[in-house]
Amino acid sequence: MSAIEQEDEDRETARFPGQRPPRASVGSHRIEEEVFGKAYDPRTVRRIWAFVRPYRRKIYLSVAAVLVFTATQLAIPLIIGRAIDSGMTQGGNTTNLLWAMGAFALAVLLNYGASYMQETQVGQVAEHVLFDMRRAMFAQLQRVSLSFMDKTEVGRLMSRLQGDVNSMQEFLETSVISVGDMVLLIGIIVVLLSLDFRLGLLTLSTMPVLFVVRIFWLPRAKRAFWAAHETNSITAGAMAEGINGVRTVQNLDRQKVNFDLFDDKAYSNLQTQLTGSRYAQVMVPIVDSLTGIAMAIVVVVGGSLVLNGGLEIGVIVAFLFYIQRFFDPIRSLTMQYSIMQRAMTSGRRITEVLDVPASITDKPDAITLTREMDGSVEFRDVVFGYSDDRPVLKNVSFTVKPGETVALVGPTGSGKTSAMSLVHRFYEVQSGAVLVGGHDVRDVTQESLGEQVAMVLQEPFLFTGTVFDNIRYNKASASLDDVIAACQAVGAHDFIMRLPGGYDSVLEQRGSNLSLGQRQLLSFARALVADAKILVLDEATANIDSYTERQIQKALVTLLKGRTGMVIAHRLATIRGADRIIVLQNGELIESGNHEELMPKGGLYAKLYNMNYASFDDIPDELVAKVNARAAST
Repeated sequence: MSAIEQEDEDRETARFPGQRPPRASVGSHRIEEEVFGKAYDPRTVRRIWAFVRPYRRKIYLSVAAVLVFTATQLAIPLIIGRAIDSGMTQGGNTTNLLWAMGAFALAVLLNYGASYMQETQVGQVAEHVLFDMRRAMFAQLQRVSLSFMDKTEVGRLMSRLQGDVNSMQEFLETSVISVGDMVLLIGIIVVLLSLDFRLGLLTLSTMPVLFVVRIFWLPRAKRAFWAAHETNSITAGAMAEGINGVRTVQNLDRQKVNFDLFDDKAYSNLQTQLTGSRYAQVMVPIVDSLTGIAMAIVVVVGGSLVLNGGLEIGVIVAFLFYIQRFFDPIRSLTMQYSIMQRAMTSGRRITEVLDVPASITDKPDAITLTREMDGSVEFRDVVFGYSDDRPVLKNVSFTVKPGETVALVGPTGSGKTSAMSLVHRFYEVQSGAVLVGGHDVRDVTQESLGEQVAMVLQEPFLFTGTVFDNIRYNKASASLDDVIAACQAVGAHDFIMRLPGGYDSVLEQRGSNLSLGQRQLLSFARALVADAKILVLDEATANIDSYTERQIQKALVTLLKGRTGMVIAHRLATIRGADRIIVLQNGELIESGNHEELMPKGGLYAKLYNMNYASFDDIPDELVAKVNARAAST
C-alpha cells in the first residue's frame, strides 16, 4: 500500500470508526509527524535537487550574489564607524571623509546589484522548478494504474499539485537567502569580537536566552505545524468532493448538511492554522526584546568606555548597527525553520506521487498490435477482484469471434464492467488470461492496445474545448472531413451544425451544454474516428429517452459494422440484437448463446425475459435468487 493510499485509509478510519483496524491510522500519523518534524530531510532534498540540477548555474550565481550582498551588509557599519572616527571627530578630516563616502557609495551600489541579481535568479529558478514539478506529477498521474486512482481522493492529489508544490517554491526562494543569513550571523559575531572582545561578549550574552526559548518552543511548534498541514489537506479533499458532487448534492437537497460538514473541517483548519501562526510568530517579539536589551548593554557599557577613553565613538555606532542587523538573520532563520518543515513534508508528499509504481507496464519485448490483427477477444479462466480476498470474476471463460457482437448481461454486481475493463487492461487479472487478437494483453504495448480497443462509456467524458477536438481526441491526425463523415454516420452532424459555432463550438466542462444523448453521439463519433478493431460499449444506451435511444441504436449499427463488439446492455430490447449473449451472475458465467438459443433452455435469461422486465437492473435481487433456486431444483 502506498503512503497516499494509507493516508486516505487513515482518513476513512476517522470518518467510520470501528470499521477498519485503528493500528494503520495511528502508525501512519506517527510516521508522518516524525518526518514532518525534520527541518532537513536528506533523502527529500536529494530528490528535489534532481529538479533544481538543470538550473544549478543560476543557483551558484545566486549564492555568489548573496555572499556579495552579505559582505556589503558587514562593510557598511564599518565604513560609517570609520567615517565618524577618522573624518568627523577631532576637528575632522575631509580626505578621510571623502574616502568613506566613496566606499559607502560603492558598497551601496554593490548591495543593490547583488540583491537584484539574487532576487531575479532565484525567482526564475523557483518558477522553473515549480513548472517542472507540476509537469512531472501530472505525467505520473496519467500513467498510474486505475486501482491507485480508485483509492485516492482527487482533492488530496490537487493538494499535492498545488499546495505542496507552492511550499517547495517558497522554500527554494528563501533557502538561498538563508545561506546569506547564516554567513551574516557568523560575520557579525566575528566583527563584534574583533572590534572589542569584552563588549562583544556582553552583547552576545543574550543568546543563551534565545536557545532556552527554542528548546521549549520547538516540539510544540512541530505539532502545531503538522496539525495545520493535515487539516488543510483534509479540507482540500472535502472541497473537491463537494464540488465534484454538486449535482448529487442539489438533487438530494443536501446543500446545508454538506456546508455544515465542510464548515466543521474548515473551522478546524482555521484553528490549527491560527495556532501554527502563533507559534511561527512567537519568536519575533522575543527576538525584538533581546535586540533592545543588547542595544541597551552597548549604550551603557560602551558609553562608559567612550567616556573613559577606552573606546572610540565610531566603534559604538558600528556596534549598534551590527546589533540591529544581528537579530535580523536570527528572526529570518526562525521563520525559515517553519518554511523548511513545510517544504520537507511537501517534498516527501511530492515524491510519494512521483514514486507511485505503475502496476500496468509494458514488457521489454512487448508486441505492437496492428490493424492486421483479427480482432478476437478471449477470456481464459479469468479470476479478478479489486482486492485479493474478494474476487469479482471467478474462472470466467468465453471467446468473442472477429466481427461478432456479444452482449454481457446480468444483475448489478455480476462483473460486467470489470470484464470490459480487463479487455483494455485497466487492471491486471489475478489469474488466467485475457487475449486480444490472439495475444495476452500483458504481452502487448499499452499504446497499441489502446489504438485497437475503443470504449464508449455510459456517461462519456467530454473535455473543455471544441467539438472537433473532442471527436478526434483519440486520433489527433484525423481531418475535418474524417470527423464530419463520422458524425454523419452516427447521426450527430445535424445537431452539431445547429450549435452556434458548428464543429468549432466550445464545449463547457464535461460537455454540460449538451444533452446526455448528444454527448453519447459525440462519443460514438469519437470511437468511429479512432477506427479501432474492437469496440467496448459500457451501458451506452442507459439513462436516455426512447427517441435518443433509437438514434443511438441506428448509430450502433454503423459503429459495429466490421468490428468486434462487446456490449454491456441492461435493456432487453438492446440485448436481442446481439450475435451472442453471455449471462453473468455473481462473477460467474452461467449461460451463453443468442436470444433464440437461450429462450428454449428456460434458464435465468429466459425466465427473466418472460417476466417482461425492461432492464436487468430493474430485477430485484430476491427475484433472481428465487429463479436460481427454482432452476437448481428442476
